[in-house]
Amino acid sequence: MLCNRASVLRRPAPCKYKIFVYICTDTRHLTPTPRCLYPGAPHLARTCKRMSTEHAKYRAPALDKGLDILELLARDAHPMSMGAISQGVGRSRGEIFRMLQVLEERGYLMRDADGDYVLSNRLFMLGMQQPQVQNVTEAALPVMRRLADAICQPCHLVAPSGDQIVVIAQMDVPSDLGLVVRPGHRRPLAHSTSGLVLFAFQQPDVQARWLNALDTSDVAYDRARFLEDAQQTRNDGYAMHASEAVVGVVDLTAPILQDGSATYTLTVPFIERRPELVNPQAALQALCAATAEISEALMYHPPRALGH
Repeated sequence: MLCNRASVLRRPAPCKYKIFVYICTDTRHLTPTPRCLYPGAPHLARTCKRMSTEHAKYRAPALDKGLDILELLARDAHPMSMGAISQGVGRSRGEIFRMLQVLEERGYLMRDADGDYVLSNRLFMLGMQQPQVQNVTEAALPVMRRLADAICQPCHLVAPSGDQIVVIAQMDVPSDLGLVVRPGHRRPLAHSTSGLVLFAFQQPDVQARWLNALDTSDVAYDRARFLEDAQQTRNDGYAMHASEAVVGVVDLTAPILQDGSATYTLTVPFIERRPELVNPQAALQALCAATAEISEALMYHPPRALGH
């Protein structure tokens, strides 16, 4: 029999030894012992509360809700209404209403013109403040500037992030033509030249872990073709592939190495211009020289790979 004190007072029991008070949500851990209602109730309440606390001491429901919302919006590239978020995280609107308010007030979420929620770049900026990311950007940006000026093409720096790649820095060119990929841009690792190069220059145990993440993700990919391309990329030391995102663009990518593994990559989204200022092969040679220079600089400030 489950009851609270108020209900017991309204319905006195004929025998004081037949009344049990449970002040917790999980009674599986309790072994009921006959005791008098009033003298024993405080002790039983404390015992039950302690058991319940120990059972759930690692749970933080409010934090769970917030993380569920952030992860859902990170996976979905489109703005989402409160109703869609509620359905996506499996919680009622009432449960997520205040959480959405707090996340918006703290700058983690924004609203579009229709009032739907989207992720801001706050999480990305927090990640950029990590020492290892600051080290690589400090080493890479001057080299990226010289490269972009020399080949008249923009370039961007890429890091692994789970089963994706993320752009952490970019360098534009003073030109009216060029493809600029903004920091924070993400793509599936298996569907980007940067991801292919990152994978190609990993140790076998890391490759196995990344493959497992790719196989269990929602993104379809040709595993055999991916592995074949990765082996060819490792043999060549670079990759040159037509962009999967933009028609007419050829991605030139080379690894930034530390201890034989790629911690980052540098990519030039090459666009053929008329008249031709620099051909793709010359741009590729300049790119490989740039990544070698950055790799050497990082030997003195070694960053830890984000995906390891």
